[in-house]
Amino acid sequence: MTRVGVAGLGYWGPNLARNFDELAELAWLCDISPDQLTLFRGRYPQTRQTDRFDEMLEDEKVDAVVIATPVPTHYELGKQALAAGKHVLVEKPPAMHATEMDELVELAISRDLVLMPGHLLLYHPGVQKLKALIDGGELGDVLCVYGNRQNLGIVRTNENALWSLGVHDLSVILYLLDEEPEVAIAHGRDFLTESVEDVVFCYLRFPSGKIAHMHLSWLDPHKMRRMTVVGRDKMAVFDDMELERKVTVYDKAPWKRAETYGEWQTRSGDIFIPKIPTSEPLRLECEHFLRLVAGGGDRRKVAHDGAMVVRALERLTDSLRDGR
Repeated sequence: MTRVGVAGLGYWGPNLARNFDELAELAWLCDISPDQLTLFRGRYPQTRQTDRFDEMLEDEKVDAVVIATPVPTHYELGKQALAAGKHVLVEKPPAMHATEMDELVELAISRDLVLMPGHLLLYHPGVQKLKALIDGGELGDVLCVYGNRQNLGIVRTNENALWSLGVHDLSVILYLLDEEPEVAIAHGRDFLTESVEDVVFCYLRFPSGKIAHMHLSWLDPHKMRRMTVVGRDKMAVFDDMELERKVTVYDKAPWKRAETYGEWQTRSGDIFIPKIPTSEPLRLECEHFLRLVAGGGDRRKVAHDGAMVVRALERLTDSLRDGR
């Protein structure tokens, strides 16, 4: 059984610890806060605890390390873990700069180790259904994708809407289209906190001609978690705010009638709501990581896909700063 250590017991780490305790052997818990370690000591009495990341890495029986610490620490901790010969699952984004991410990818590949970013939405059954619709050709050629991730709050002062919200939709868009954007432009404004954009609009264009757009905001009257895919034959929407209607497929599209000399008209047909499993995305993500550790799946693609997200995120950040 894979022996796993979890670093970071703040907001998301406890959820990761819970899943790996059920799916693998939770061997270590690591956090700089003694109070956090004490809090989880009773829940996982068989698990060793430390406030030193190095101590966990020194255990040769540890196969994999899960990093759920603050974003600025991801690169250094991921690098240390890979250098120690551990497989790594690191929360998004694994690095704040493309050069750092490339270094992590090269290190993982050279040592034949897993480097998997924690892009949770990729394992959501609704997003998996969108991917199946696209890859199966049911929507026809994809023309554009756009995401809405908006709410009133939580207002953050240490990271902008692009880094706080955008990394979710960006990872999904790149996963669905399986392309790297050739153009990445972002515009936003810092209404509440200086130099921290509360509202951001992003535009992506891909070599195939597809385009994508993201609206990111914590200054909005609506809470939205929606991804729309427009195909030449059909259109599909993933709405994570819906309890049951997670994915809706619309048989709608523009078309030309010969008798109208090629003028574009619209066609509207049936609406289909496929049944989407209610599996916990985090559990599916953890299971995928363990499969990669065991030798299944494509380790290199997971790492390279993560690097593609970081590169696009960095380009959007540069564009945002230029506009500022």
